[in-house]
Amino acid sequence: MTDGVRGPGSGVRGGSGLSESARAEIRRLIAQFPQRQSALLGALFVAQDEIGYLSPEAIRDVAEAMGLSDSEVTSVASFYHLYHFKPVGRRLIQVCTNLSCALMGCGRILKHLRDRLKIDVGQTTPDGRFTLKTAECLAACELAPMMLVGDERYGPLTLEKVDEVLAETKP
Repeated sequence: MTDGVRGPGSGVRGGSGLSESARAEIRRLIAQFPQRQSALLGALFVAQDEIGYLSPEAIRDVAEAMGLSDSEVTSVASFYHLYHFKPVGRRLIQVCTNLSCALMGCGRILKHLRDRLKIDVGQTTPDGRFTLKTAECLAACELAPMMLVGDERYGPLTLEKVDEVLAETKP
């Protein structure tokens, strides 16, 4: 992790397989657990941190290291919104859409972000700065409506607060 943020774009190498140091880190994680599968989420983060997303080659390398099939690794990774199967912007914005956030106006926040960034959900700004996604639950109902930018929580959100966050977010 190059910038302290676990996730998108923190170590993009270009979509190939994992380096030997990433493979060694996965082996270190596996050694910490009595069952290899217990290290899978951490191994997926290692792969994503190195490449920036979970490329097919990264999935294959994680599966090989874990002694699992590619489909087993993919099924676990696809369950969690923190893993990405295609490149994302330097800063990932995730807007919570669960009930609390919906009742408190996440739709208005999402529309504002789409208008300000000139992208739709699932897209990345042309400069590669932001990717906009929704998340079913970000486990912060007390901050509704809320969003994550990288691993930083923001909420309760107003349109003005969203503009402040965008202005303060480093390129």
